[in-house]
Parts: sequence; C-alpha cells; structure tokens
Amino acid sequence: MDENESAGPVDPILLDRLAEVAVKVGLNLAPGQELVMTASLEALDLSRRITEHAYKAGASLVTTLFSDDVATLARFKHAPDASFDRASGWLYEGMAAAFRGGAARLAIAGDDPSLLAQADPDKVARANRARSIAYRPALKMISDTDINWTIVSYPTLSWAKAVFPDLPPREAVRRLADAVFKATRIDGDDPVRAWADHNAALHANADRLNAKRYAAMHFSGPGTDLTIGLADGHLWKGGSSPAKNGIVCNANMPTEEVFTTPHKDRVEGTVRSTKPLSYQGTLIQDIAVRFEGGKIVDCRARTGQDVLAKVLETDEGARRLGELALVPNSSPISQSGLLFLNTLYDENAACHIALGQSYAMCLEGGTAMSPEELAAHGANTSLIHIDWMIGSGEIDIDGVTADGAREPVMRKGEWA
Repeated sequence: MDENESAGPVDPILLDRLAEVAVKVGLNLAPGQELVMTASLEALDLSRRITEHAYKAGASLVTTLFSDDVATLARFKHAPDASFDRASGWLYEGMAAAFRGGAARLAIAGDDPSLLAQADPDKVARANRARSIAYRPALKMISDTDINWTIVSYPTLSWAKAVFPDLPPREAVRRLADAVFKATRIDGDDPVRAWADHNAALHANADRLNAKRYAAMHFSGPGTDLTIGLADGHLWKGGSSPAKNGIVCNANMPTEEVFTTPHKDRVEGTVRSTKPLSYQGTLIQDIAVRFEGGKIVDCRARTGQDVLAKVLETDEGARRLGELALVPNSSPISQSGLLFLNTLYDENAACHIALGQSYAMCLEGGTAMSPEELAAHGANTSLIHIDWMIGSGEIDIDGVTADGAREPVMRKGEWA
C-alpha cells in the first residue's frame, strides 16, 4: 500500500466539523468531564480532532484506546485455542470504573467489515462471547444511559474498499466520506441547527406512538406476516435523550429511528430480511425466520446461515427480540442506495428488529428496575444485540390496540 492510497481524500474541514459536532451534539460534553474513547489506528486523524474539541469544551482528561486490525488478525492466525475463551476483563472493569466516576463514552466506528471473513467462525463466536461477558458491567452503564455517550464513524480505507470494491482506493474513500458527512448532517451550513431540527422530528414521531399505547405492531409484506407484542409499560424513544447524569446526548450519529422494547414472549409469525446483515466478516443474506411464543423456532438464510445459527446459540435470549425500530424508507441513508456494511448506518436505512438484549430505558421506570422486574415487564436479556432490517417500500405496519383493532402506522415504508 503506497502513501497516496492510505491517505484518502477526506475533507479536513468537514472532518473537523464532524469532530466538533460529535463533542457538542453527540456527547454534549460537560466542562470538567472525562472522556473515554475507542478507535482503530486508521481513525487516528478523527480521534485527534475529537480530543482537541473535547479539551476546548472543558474536558478534564481524554483517554483513547486504540485497536489494530493487524494485531487482531494475528490472534486468529496464531493464538492457542484456549485464547478465544478469554477477554481483557481488567480493561472493561477499568472502563466501568471510569463511567462510575462520571466519564463520558465515545466510540469511533469504521472497522473493516471483512476483517474476520477468513477466521474460524467458532473462534470468532467464542471470542465475542468472552468479550461480551467481560464487557457487561461497563456496557450496562451505557445501555442504561447512566452516562452520556455517542458513536460516530471515520471513513477508513478498509471500510471504503468493502463498500466500493470496484473503485480506485482514493475515490472509494472520497465517496464513503461524502456519504458519512451527509448522513451525519455536517455537510450543511449549520450542523448544530440541522441536528436540533432532526431531533425535534424524531421526538414528534416517538410522542405520537407513545400517545397511542399500542399493544403490538403488525408487519405485512413479501415473506412477512409478523406480530410483535410490545413490553408492558414500553416507551418509544428517538433522537436525543437525557442520560441519568442529566446531560442530553445523541447516542448514535447518524440516527433515523424511533425504537422501543418488544415483549420477549409475544412475537408470532414470519419475517424476511429486506437488506443483508454484515456480521463479523460474513454477509448474511435473505434471512427468513419464524417466531412462536416470542422465540425463533425456524431460521434460514441464503448465505451465512452457519454463522447466524451460531449467533442464535449464544444464550437463551439470542432467539428473542430486544428492540423494534421504525425508520421511513425515505430516510437519507436508504435513499443513498448504499449498503454500508456497518450496522450504525444500515439499521438507519429501514425498519429493523434486534435479536438479544433489551434497552431498559424503553420501559417506564426501566432504568431503576431489577433484572427480575425487567423480565416481568417483558424485557429480554442476552449477551448479544444484533440489528437486522425488515423494512422496505413494500412493507405495511399497523398498530394493534389492546382490544385487537388495527390502525395504520406505516404504508409502503412511509409514516401513515
């Protein structure tokens, strides 16, 4: 790889603007607050810019943990078999301690989607499970919104090559960078204002659904006849929201969804994926599953079925739903026509469901509930949380009231 290929034509002005918006809008970082950031070495430029803007915003300390694709591959090529049942628990304990001390969390995504495509799927699954177990104390504080946190992306060369395999490397990076900047609303004159307007629209959609208090949502379309019961006391969320520390943040940048917690035992019917799922180097296409009593009892995929089967074996909750999200087919990410091979983007192109862990914040009083109380309301528990897309311009969605009546919520992929 020569210097020109690795540099990539990422607009430095827009990249700096993304860093500023990540700090001011994504995190809404408070003066005196610490920041814990994770990034790949390829995202060094963005991480440095975020660090600068964090200190300008009054951060007391910024600590960045870098990952390296070459080192990751070395593990899967050369490490002893027992290695894949281990994870750096001490590291995640340290992150949890930082969060308990009030630190904010920022992740820079953009990893190579095909990095582990040639790795042993069993080793990948075991390594993911070990990491999930070790990360659980820190992750719970994030998912329960104890702290303000956000995720943004950097258009890395490896990611760009995966999305645009037929373009020269520099052109691929430029095209991906343009798409990232557009999706995160920082390509206009006033990104902060653009995010305020977008958050207001998402809040309005969530408020409208919360006022309806539907008992279930019914999806119908090609290969899909699915009823998703909603958890008792569920709440729809979307856009910015306050963390328990009182700071209002945007957890995902970009975001186009309003989402809630399904009831883990009240999902019935069949559903077919409308877009491929990129998972740990495998492209899982044309997923078709059948639910009974909330649980997947039959699962097929045209490609990647063996990987999907291993995911479903993770634990008891892996076969049940932890999230339901509604996204209009006209969302900017959908209209781009791109398959980003990155869940942060692809999930915002279509309505989606997630296998695995629920969000306590999507239940009334959920963040103060015990695990037993959450389960009693219908929330699911799992080591995984994997989103896959079930919406398109051919899908209709009805809200089902407590007495069984149906009302149109989406028609042909758009709000009704």
